[in-house]
Amino acid sequence: MESTKYAVGLDIGTTKIVAMVGRENDYGKIEILGIGRSRSLGVHRGVVNNITQTIQSIQQAVQEAESVSGMKINDCVVGIAGQHIRSLQHSDYITRPDSEEVIGEEDLDKLVNQVYKLVMLPGEEIIHVLPQEYKVDGQAEIKEPIGMYGGRLEANFHVVVGQVSSIRNIGRCVKSSGLDLAGITLEPLASANAVLSQEEKEAGVALIDIGGGTTDLAIFKDGIIRHTAVIPFGGNVITEDIKEGCSIIEKQAELLKVKFGSAWPGENKDNEIVSIPGLRGREPKEITLKNLSKIIHARVVEIIEQAYMEIKNYGHEEQKKKLIAGIVLTGGGSQLKHLKQLVEYITGMDTRIGYPNEHLAGDSDSEVASPVYATAVGLVMNALDQQRKNKIIKEEEKQAERQAEQIEDGMAESEEPQVTIPPRERRSFLEKWSEKLKDFLDNAE
Repeated sequence: MESTKYAVGLDIGTTKIVAMVGRENDYGKIEILGIGRSRSLGVHRGVVNNITQTIQSIQQAVQEAESVSGMKINDCVVGIAGQHIRSLQHSDYITRPDSEEVIGEEDLDKLVNQVYKLVMLPGEEIIHVLPQEYKVDGQAEIKEPIGMYGGRLEANFHVVVGQVSSIRNIGRCVKSSGLDLAGITLEPLASANAVLSQEEKEAGVALIDIGGGTTDLAIFKDGIIRHTAVIPFGGNVITEDIKEGCSIIEKQAELLKVKFGSAWPGENKDNEIVSIPGLRGREPKEITLKNLSKIIHARVVEIIEQAYMEIKNYGHEEQKKKLIAGIVLTGGGSQLKHLKQLVEYITGMDTRIGYPNEHLAGDSDSEVASPVYATAVGLVMNALDQQRKNKIIKEEEKQAERQAEQIEDGMAESEEPQVTIPPRERRSFLEKWSEKLKDFLDNAE
């Protein structure tokens, strides 16, 4: 099978590392060919803190994905999260030399590249520049300015910023695992692609992705990304609380949370008890499910309130910014019992659990359609999308070469001047940035 036919997403999380191989079928849906999963040992709150262990975990996940899919994995699109990620709003403009010419993609490129030159805090780098609305000669609320006339082109941007060292550490881990870095994507954006419908993004929706180490938030309105945030708490903090509160080991605490945990203490009766075997012949411990859910409830409320504070900061109360589609919960932490009801109670907003089956082929394994794999599915979609863009650029370059050859061979000696299509220079910043990162890593070796 050609390497361009399938793509790989690599989700480097705090609790697990997932390598997912997928391809697009004839109906535009995504078929998952193989998944590899390993325990993540060198990542804390979304940030790599042990290079060697992370490399081993990545290799293990990749090998498993290769054996399941029967494909050789050479490159991947990686997700990035972590508490060092922040976002900001920025407005910028360019003055076009000739307002009689229509606005083209090169004008948008020039404007976006200008934003990348913004001076950030020391040690920070811009990851994404996401245009929101454009203005042409003062005319506001333009979503697509290409083809319009105008001298001054303005835009509002959503700029996502991260720590250079954290990004480079992820790049180093991927490269040392024997893979090429095809691109880097912000994890909440990948999850949003996988679980949200276009209607929800238009109506206004907040995606809360509860992972092991962090909770990621992405807010959409009018089909445009409006706000992103990373909250440095996730499912692991809940497990830690159970461990401390019940004086048990981490493995038992995790099992208790998954099997008997609930975010709503009122659901459990006082006489419901679970017995935990004691260590090395010690007496077993008896824990009431009511106490267990009280411990979970306290921490979940804290996480949800922080996410809700971010939503309110965006301005959800204003009529213009109202999120009609409410909240979508995804990630491993969204599987906690009665979480949906608790979120609705705290925020007063409609809530649903987000499964990444929106874009998956109908015969996909039910395991893949779990919220746990939302980010990985989104990364595969992103990788396939990037391949499609690269293919278009290559075709345009070939066409330009053919036209140049025709002119040279004297085949185009007609009266009319030939219009040559210049090879398209439009590459996303991420592609350029990935190349810069590859060069940096190569030189570091």
